[in-house]
Parts: sequence; structure tokens; C-alpha cells
Amino acid sequence: QVQVVESGGGLVQPGGSLRLSCAAAGSGFIIAGMSWFRQAPGKERKLVAGITSGGTTEYDDSVKGRFAISMDNAKKEVYLQMNSLKTEDTAVYFCSVVVPTQAGGRRAYWGQGTPVTVSS
Repeated sequence: QVQVVESGGGLVQPGGSLRLSCAAAGSGFIIAGMSWFRQAPGKERKLVAGITSGGTTEYDDSVKGRFAISMDNAKKEVYLQMNSLKTEDTAVYFCSVVVPTQAGGRRAYWGQGTPVTVSS
């Protein structure tokens, strides 16, 4: 079993910055990749940024140039540095940890989410 815990959300003014952190805990697992998703009120959850254990990253177009994802493999932690925040970035941000299974597939574990509110 993998436990996923996010932190770092809060209230910030437009143009400000926040850094989200996510830690994966448990025993006997390796990580294939970690991602950040967000869900705004009344909308579907969507990918914001992802990173593989090898360091390959991907971003949603709406955050390219403003957000940066990074991972500490040894600590099993992932971070999301969010700069130049906009009101439309307001959402609950969820961390997803993808773990290879013994059957050859992959399984995603999710955190409870951390809210980010961008408002003046």
C-alpha cells in the first residue's frame, strides 16, 4: 500500500507563487512517475504536470512557462513550483503516484488534495 500526502496549498494573490509538495510513503515499492492534477469547482480533474522517474516531464499548455515539476527519487517526493499564478489556477490540486505492479501493469495512488486559491 502506498500513502500519498500533499501539502503547500493556500491563498495567494494573482501574480504570486506557491510550491506544492507531495510525499509517497510505504514499503517495497518503486515509482514509475508522479503527477499533479487539479480539479476546479464544477469541472473535471485534469493533468497539470507529470514527471517520470527518468526525469521526463510534461505540462498542460495552460501552465507551460509558469509551473515547474521536479522529483526527488530518493525521498519519493514530487514538487510543483507555481509562478505567475492566475485566478483560473484556482482548484484543488491532487498528487498521483504511479507504481508498477507485479502483473506488469501500473497502478495509480492518489492523495486527498490540497486547495489553491488565487484571489485578490
